[in-house]
Amino acid sequence: MAALVSLSGERLGWGEIPVLGDVTLTIEPGERIALLGRSGVGKSTLLAALAQRLAARRVALVPQDHGLVGPLSVFHNVWMGRLDDAGTARNLRILLRPSAQERAQVETVLTRVGLTGMGRRRVAQLSGGQRQRVALARALLRGGEVVLGDEPVSALDPSQAAALLGDLAASFPTSVLALHDVTLARQTATRILGLKGGRIVLDAPVADCPRDRLMDLYA
Repeated sequence: MAALVSLSGERLGWGEIPVLGDVTLTIEPGERIALLGRSGVGKSTLLAALAQRLAARRVALVPQDHGLVGPLSVFHNVWMGRLDDAGTARNLRILLRPSAQERAQVETVLTRVGLTGMGRRRVAQLSGGQRQRVALARALLRGGEVVLGDEPVSALDPSQAAALLGDLAASFPTSVLALHDVTLARQTATRILGLKGGRIVLDAPVADCPRDRLMDLYA
């Protein structure tokens, strides 16, 4: 089976500002990859590069800032995951008058993330944890081959976070998630990429990544 994406000796950054150097990695279908490392080490940069390389595939994104529109309802923010599935006319109709079937589709994923019955609530009225759940619901509604997430469960308690990461794993064949919790990464990933000092310094199966080895990434 062909790799989903490959990078070889690449320098990644924003504009002319380098963030990561000598990035070499291949992502195969079916992998669950956790990105670990201190804040600002380049996890978001790597995810952005992967999203760009995977643009021809169906990818669901859970950005760190959630990517939500505050004045719009939870329903409409979740439905954004499907905007490119239909033309302008249908999307405009859904903005003004969603059908019962469309509301039911969104309600299904809202229930999965613990937001049952909140489809009509404005996102601006939600807590940080609830907004994170809306972003996860949008990704679940979109579906696809790959989910890319930048700290997708950072605002949730460990048991809730583990449950939702399990739902993502069951819903997407492949995932690449930047995580802040070493324990969660070891519980949910099959492979760990560790970033430190502007480089990928660790790339190994989770079985070869004991906790003390991972904590060295934060030293």
